[in-house]
Amino acid sequence: QLRLVESGGGVVPPGGSLRLTCTAPGHKFGINKVSWYRQAPGKECEFVASIMYSNGTPEYKASIEHRTTISRDPGQTTVWLVMNVMEPADTGTYYCILGTFWGQGTQVTVSA
Repeated sequence: QLRLVESGGGVVPPGGSLRLTCTAPGHKFGINKVSWYRQAPGKECEFVASIMYSNGTPEYKASIEHRTTISRDPGQTTVWLVMNVMEPADTGTYYCILGTFWGQGTQVTVSA
């Protein structure tokens, strides 16, 4: 069964950068859309970014687009999410999603 694995979370100082990674061990992403969502404590889950694996077309949450980059590897095994100039509001659990499959999430904390 497909399993998504996120990594790269941690504690980042305000203004810092982070790269999150999503893989699907033993599987390829194919031509599907891979998305990142996040959930801050006490808040609803929200869209962060997505990428169409077939052609690399990205979409971003409008308010963070200027400091966010989503990309994928041609081998169809990895998706990355890079966030720069991070703010405390970026704190939360970040999830990788493919169709109806969700990863377990990786915790990101932006704090001095």
